[in-house]
Amino acid sequence: MSAPGAFGPLEFQLVLLRRMADFQPGLVTEALRTLGVGQQEMREANRRWQAMVHGPARRGALARYRSALGPPAATSERTFGDVRSTAHTWPVPLWPDLRFEVLTAPGGAVWNEWLVRAPGAEQVPLRTVEDLTPWACTVDEVARAFAPARPLQGSAPTRFRLAFEAPDAAGERRSLVAEFTWGLLQRLPQGPDITET
Repeated sequence: MSAPGAFGPLEFQLVLLRRMADFQPGLVTEALRTLGVGQQEMREANRRWQAMVHGPARRGALARYRSALGPPAATSERTFGDVRSTAHTWPVPLWPDLRFEVLTAPGGAVWNEWLVRAPGAEQVPLRTVEDLTPWACTVDEVARAFAPARPLQGSAPTRFRLAFEAPDAAGERRSLVAEFTWGLLQRLPQGPDITET
């Protein structure tokens, strides 16, 4: 862990893992072992993060990320339709091929925060349902590989669902809804479930 009282990149990774544990407890346990911490440290990091998000002395979202992760490793301008946005990205040691991305609107309001593939990292080949394994790909990659995809509301602020069609290994097209946490694929529930929540 970071120095007592500090909340740094390690603790932030534990926050990401805490939400993913709802879907992939086995992968999270393995990741905790890699990080050299246990379930209690993960729960404590999440408790502290929630206090920062919801407490009376809370900071703005971008300031909170800067406080935990330091200055962004990269900042770039993006345009979505008529809206200009700024992308702030940080490395995530647990997933070296990914970056944590925070998108801000003009004026600094955060409107999206999730994991994305790092620039220059090898792209994951996504051709069939069988390629969609937990933690293998991001929302953006699945949406591009199986366009057109339809975004659906997730069951929590850090969760996202995507409805799309993809062929299986036998070539049969299937309607799917992928569930993501912090932008990283967690699971494909059995059967088509595309009801908006």
